Amino acid sequence: MNQNSKAILRDRVNQRNALLVPGAFNALSARMIADLGFEALYLSGAGLTNMYYGLPDLAFISLRDVVEHTAAIRDAVEIPLIVDIDTGFGNALNVRQTIRALERAGADAVQIEDQTFPKRCGHFAGKDVAPVEEMLSKIKAAVDARQDANFQIIARTDARAKYGLEAAIERAQKFSEAGADILFVEATESLEEVRSLTRLLDKPQLMNIVIGGKTPALDQSELAELGFGLVLYANAAMQGATLGMQKALTQLKSNGRLDEDPSVVVSFSERQRLVNKPFFDELEKGYTY
Repeated sequence: MNQNSKAILRDRVNQRNALLVPGAFNALSARMIADLGFEALYLSGAGLTNMYYGLPDLAFISLRDVVEHTAAIRDAVEIPLIVDIDTGFGNALNVRQTIRALERAGADAVQIEDQTFPKRCGHFAGKDVAPVEEMLSKIKAAVDARQDANFQIIARTDARAKYGLEAAIERAQKFSEAGADILFVEATESLEEVRSLTRLLDKPQLMNIVIGGKTPALDQSELAELGFGLVLYANAAMQGATLGMQKALTQLKSNGRLDEDPSVVVSFSERQRLVNKPFFDELEKGYTY
């Protein structure tokens, strides 16, 4: 584990040059993200729910699920790791325990949101937000619970969908005052709204691009010019992996066989490289008498 990963992430966020952060849903997807040269990754609650349980993003995962996957990802990669904790798995006291558990497991930052329970994907209909005082108490508990001052709290508001941008901005400002390090206004619905955020809020911000979602996509370069700290593609890897599985399995079903076709599957040797088998082969040699 890179002992400086928290400080590295804080520094990169404060540069406000739109650090591109893909989402992972397990340790192998995290390895692929790091292998391709990305500088940070995000453990997606939606991705974990979809890929681990085969369920929609409707608050089905537990703290134990998130801690176990965080630890597995931290063991697999050294780049900074941001973890989605939904609404914190309870009240302020529960948030305190959530932060302690995830920091021990290897998280460098967490993202907590202000939805009512059960929370929903930020781009689903029917969501609502809890009283702002409830979220402020959770942010304070999260800040107090962290052991490393460079461990960052990303505070997300989903107020835009039901109450409008002005209400979302007002909430985000209060989150900042409560100690949040990074602000996240979810599901903005126009280019004008996206471009206004860094003018209206002073703390570093995260822009979430959901492929097929409500927020219009801007290039990383434009988001960097606007001064966003992070650009999140939480489920790009999952959506790509799902298409890849559908493609390979459809060919297998249609043809009754599946060969090592590089347009359909990675090679056997590439699969072994990605799971670090050569490293373990060398270790085994050293342990053999």
